[in-house]
Amino acid sequence: MSPLYSVFTSLSAWMIPAIIVFIPLYAALRRKVPVYETFVEGAKDGFGTAINIIPHLVGMMVAISMFRSSGALELMLSAVRPLFDWAGIPSEVLPLGILRPLTGAGSLAFTTDLIQTFGPDSMIGRIASTIQGSTDTTLYVLTVYFGAVGIRKSRYALKVGLFSDLVGFFAAILICLYIFG
Repeated sequence: MSPLYSVFTSLSAWMIPAIIVFIPLYAALRRKVPVYETFVEGAKDGFGTAINIIPHLVGMMVAISMFRSSGALELMLSAVRPLFDWAGIPSEVLPLGILRPLTGAGSLAFTTDLIQTFGPDSMIGRIASTIQGSTDTTLYVLTVYFGAVGIRKSRYALKVGLFSDLVGFFAAILICLYIFG
């Protein structure tokens, strides 16, 4: 290991605790913000937000469960799998491209399963990890955050979010195949 690597490793280990200590201290000493009272007020507001988004979360979870249980996910995968095999792309990562915009927990569980099955240093493990970092849970974000603030017309945000997930999915695959292939 290079000395630079050990410096960055040590620095990264201390960065989050330093930030957690620095921000309240800076707010209290420099900005004269009542840190504890502000925190308690924010926590109080957080409960109201949590109650407001529960119906949206339940609806999204039911829809995802129905999508997977109905066999629609497997039907979509079987239709696209031959194209992936022809292009030399591991078709094992295809469900991740479909699950990631829907559910963060489901896609993380699927990624964990891929890594346990194929290994973290396998091409499939690397692609799955890169997809996790290159895409977002678009439908979750739209459901929770737009639902929390009362935005009803989200069609443009949905189109842009899903398009960016698609670009992130294929970019992750191509970059991994280029770098590690």
